[in-house]
Amino acid sequence: MELSNVLTLLGNPARMAIAWAVIGGDALPASELAYRAGVTPQTASHHLARMVDGGLLAVERCLRYRYYRLASPAIAEIIEGLMALSDPPVLKDRPDRATVDRLRIARSCYDHLAGSLAVALADALQRKGWLDLQERDYQVTALGENGLVAFGLDVPALRHQQRLFARRCIDWSERRPHIGGALGAALMTRFQESGWIRKNPGDRKIWVSSAGQQGLWKTFDIDATP
Repeated sequence: MELSNVLTLLGNPARMAIAWAVIGGDALPASELAYRAGVTPQTASHHLARMVDGGLLAVERCLRYRYYRLASPAIAEIIEGLMALSDPPVLKDRPDRATVDRLRIARSCYDHLAGSLAVALADALQRKGWLDLQERDYQVTALGENGLVAFGLDVPALRHQQRLFARRCIDWSERRPHIGGALGAALMTRFQESGWIRKNPGDRKIWVSSAGQQGLWKTFDIDATP
């Protein structure tokens, strides 16, 4: 990528604001990027297309949404270097802040777990060597299959369901991936059966019980205390 092309793309205030919004490695939807950069959705769509075509941003789909992130750490270094010469763009706070704060720790995402707890679970299973992220999906290792079976999951049966097995799903509040698909749904069901989590009908928010706090710590090394 030509440095001059990068600088040309970043020379527009709105595009610089968009790039700054994802400098930390977040992946954000177009609607939020438009809001945070202070431009209309139509204007943001035009800028995002140019930034993707120019190699500044990468885009990926999660269900019906598109999420945008910086294309590489090298781009982040260029932006940080430019910010050493001037003040960073002023960004609006996220438009869904009230909703995010209420649901941030744990909630349901369709039939699987989402929120900071779900992101921590995905991270923990990768640290333990149970999961390996390959492009858009998690792969369960031999070690992980043994551990998940011991935890009460029928992994072979999950693999044969008529749905994605372990999809990498970007968490809309944390902007980092959690586990979707059949495996994500099975984990949430198992947590509910074990009394680790509970949710009220019609409410997406999930509460972690004291038994769940202990179980998550002992089994997955996850600190789920409030």
